[in-house]
Amino acid sequence: MLENRKARHDYEILETYEAGIALKGTEVKSVRAGKVDFTGAFARFDNGELWLEDLYIAPYEKGSYSNHEPRRRRKLLLHRHELNKLRGRVEQKGLTLVPLKIYFNERGYAKVLLALARGKRDYQKKQDDKKRAVERELEKWY
Repeated sequence: MLENRKARHDYEILETYEAGIALKGTEVKSVRAGKVDFTGAFARFDNGELWLEDLYIAPYEKGSYSNHEPRRRRKLLLHRHELNKLRGRVEQKGLTLVPLKIYFNERGYAKVLLALARGKRDYQKKQDDKKRAVERELEKWY
């Protein structure tokens, strides 16, 4: 399981959704090896389909000429009613879809945990950091 820890710092998470992801064989091997970078990754709608953009999956080391493009668009698989609900929510001002985790379920399928999120401002991030520091300090003493 690979986690996008920066997303929880940069965004206020409103809802989460589990989506399948269409990967090529060399991408699956790279994900299993942990070679994923979430920096700048987001999901967006295009022609009624949901696509994951800017997710970096490193080329497979033992791959040949048929290796994948590291930052290619990857299709996310959701039920139609989930897509329609998400499209309505994303069209609201200031909401975006960011990947939180990539993992393999018990059947071996690659899944992405998507978050419907609102970006935090710098002062909100600082406030959250201060709250966390105080909570840690209290836990240490009690």
